[in-house]
Amino acid sequence: MTAMTTLLGRLRCSLWLPLRGAHRQINMIYRDGVRLLAGSGRPLTVYSCADTRRRYTQAVDPTEVDLQRLEGQDEGIVEVLMCRHKARNALGHVFVSQMKELASNLSSDSAVRVVIFRSLVPGVFCAGADLKERALMNNTESDLFVHGLRSLMTQIALFPTPTIAAMDGVALGGGLELALACDLRTASYSAQMGLIETTRGLLPGAGGSQRLPRMVGPTLAKELIFTGRRVGGQTALEMGLVNRAVEQNQTGDAAYREALTLAREILPQAPVAVRMAKEAINRGMEVDISSAMAIERMCYSRVIPTRDRQEGMAAFIEKRPPRYTGE
Repeated sequence: MTAMTTLLGRLRCSLWLPLRGAHRQINMIYRDGVRLLAGSGRPLTVYSCADTRRRYTQAVDPTEVDLQRLEGQDEGIVEVLMCRHKARNALGHVFVSQMKELASNLSSDSAVRVVIFRSLVPGVFCAGADLKERALMNNTESDLFVHGLRSLMTQIALFPTPTIAAMDGVALGGGLELALACDLRTASYSAQMGLIETTRGLLPGAGGSQRLPRMVGPTLAKELIFTGRRVGGQTALEMGLVNRAVEQNQTGDAAYREALTLAREILPQAPVAVRMAKEAINRGMEVDISSAMAIERMCYSRVIPTRDRQEGMAAFIEKRPPRYTGE
């Protein structure tokens, strides 16, 4: 009897599986080495806990960051659409994960010439940290999450192609840090921007404490960060925080329209030359002038053998618009 009990114990096991939002205990037996549902004789596909959790997460996660590729004369312009409506595009786990995946894909896509980051949530670009999620994290989890957020902003800053942030509304904390990671920024006059972390007992932790001083100077950056001040689009333009500021329109997307105009000005230019110019500027700013000149020479040497350079010279001589292919 004891031997029979032991044998049955080896043949029978239990597994918890999610089913329509609940949990059911499903008994299994083995026949010829194949797992079967008890009493049914049907093979059972069994996933590990990680597989089950991943499949469940993928099934329920809403789209919080999406992608749109423009067509026709605007082909080459790609829009990253932030659409976490209920949380004002707050930087939560799902939002950040989806943004990282899109950023990774876009970085290696040679068809992309300009990227515009815009919001589909009225009156908001990005409200910053998801404080409800953050409140549930312990110190270690919070530090790891902010580290991941910082790496996302670095990922955006290292895009090979020009990036534009279109701020038609609030851009606070991490939301402004996202915009600072872009190459160019447009804003409506009604937009509100600020690194407000000191008002929450924190400091900018996703690159803001480093990128803002490089943009507006250390003295002004310190004032803005120490006070947690918010500024509007016109003030942001005057201090050099944004490239262009415009009156808001009735549809609430004036900054996006201005960003699209800017992208269309970049689009006709030689793609390789634009990429190399971005690399030369970004890398040169981090070193002394002599080293920066060496970086410029290196980037320039990569443009010389391109077909686009030959096309640019030929178009100039023939007095016609150039037709660049990115080769």
